[in-house]
Amino acid sequence: MLAEALCAGRAEDGGMSSSLILLAVPVFFALIGVELWLCRRRGRRDYRFSDALANLSCGVGQQTLVTLVSVGLLVYVFLFERAAPVRLPPGAVSTWLACFVAVDFCYYWAHRASHRVNFLWAAHAVHHQSEDYNLSVALRQSWVQRAFFWPFFWPLALLGFPPAVLVTTYTLNTLYQFWIHTQLVGRLGPLEWVLNTPSHHRVHHGVDAAYLDRNHGGMFIVWDRLFGTFRAEGALPRYGVVQPLGSFSALRANLDPWRKLARMASAEPRLSGKLLVFLRPPDWRSEASPPEEGPLRTDPGYVLHDVERPPLARALAAALFLAALVGAIAFLHAAPGLAAGPLWAGAAVLLAALTGVGALLDGRASPEPARGEATSAGAPKGLPISPA
Repeated sequence: MLAEALCAGRAEDGGMSSSLILLAVPVFFALIGVELWLCRRRGRRDYRFSDALANLSCGVGQQTLVTLVSVGLLVYVFLFERAAPVRLPPGAVSTWLACFVAVDFCYYWAHRASHRVNFLWAAHAVHHQSEDYNLSVALRQSWVQRAFFWPFFWPLALLGFPPAVLVTTYTLNTLYQFWIHTQLVGRLGPLEWVLNTPSHHRVHHGVDAAYLDRNHGGMFIVWDRLFGTFRAEGALPRYGVVQPLGSFSALRANLDPWRKLARMASAEPRLSGKLLVFLRPPDWRSEASPPEEGPLRTDPGYVLHDVERPPLARALAAALFLAALVGAIAFLHAAPGLAAGPLWAGAAVLLAALTGVGALLDGRASPEPARGEATSAGAPKGLPISPA
């Protein structure tokens, strides 16, 4: 019975959301191509090959794992069917409109908590690790974050929102957020009082002290204005995380925040202190905390992480990524009808391929000697922005 319920939950989550994502994939890549073309025409350096490929690898891996069992959705379905005092009609326009607003409200709190609670940040940090800011960053998603987001949406089951409506509106909310990851769109006037826009979201990705932990909304910015986390864009942000990843590996991107958290916990002398590390804010440190690893993104003179790779290594990384992308699309199509064994085996093969892409980009798996390592001499040219 439990296995059947889990499979049903997987089919509902993976079926509807993945179908929308699959329809959006060609649009995403077309828009990334347009943005890249515009950047080149304008002499901008918003894209770097290795960083963009790492972003896309994270996204393919995330979608691969989304097709697996979703216990969070299973809990939502259980609460809706067994505990909801009312069930809103799934065909009513009012149900859909209310769910759009409710989903974004819950997303705001899930997102805000993910910046202030260490174990949630470890799952979310992947999205912020890129030191560039372009449409490919929108696809840089954690492989496990959705599992940590689900509890914030469970109250909507008790309010009577049908699972199909919830999953669809959440997916549409996610799709909306794609276009706000760009430096090519400036201020949008009165729309910025209500909607989350590229200007607002650039602030969210900034590591500057004035920008940290700001603008958490998904589709709407009104929650940030209401709850004191709004910040208008002023100086051009510096993008990334305070403690840089220093790698283009999607696997390292997802594991490194947990490694750092485990390192902090192991340094605490008492069990209570070890446990509390996971609940502290990311900027918290105790006397026992180990020193920061490497340079900080906020250090004066910091230059963007980069590794010069030979053309053959870059070509192989691109080819391996394209193979993984095609395989992931086929996998997403087939996943709702697959048994657990083939499902996990397929996911493992795809994740191994994406790990290989990262190894080629980092220089750990090269068909010829690397020509040396170098850091980028300058940050990408940013959008001229007037003070807020």
